[in-house]
Amino acid sequence: MPSYDFRCTSCDHRFEIVRPVSRAADAECCPECEADAKRVFSPVGVVFKGSGFHNTDYRAKPAETAPAKDSSPAAGGSACGSAPSCSGCPAAE
Repeated sequence: MPSYDFRCTSCDHRFEIVRPVSRAADAECCPECEADAKRVFSPVGVVFKGSGFHNTDYRAKPAETAPAKDSSPAAGGSACGSAPSCSGCPAAE
């Protein structure tokens, strides 16, 4: 059976009740002061693993790393790794 969290509207006491799903909407009284209590909703930690989920099937693939270019002047490249005919590059002059 599921457990439900409640908070008292009068004394702010928090408590938990275990009962069937068919009685989930039933009103509850605080065990401390017997005032009305409201149900507290909290987020559930869910991890989507495996196939069949948007998070795993349709997310962007990580970019592959490009092989490093040889930027030595002996290989025909300039010292900055750009083309040897770049304007304003001291290695191209």
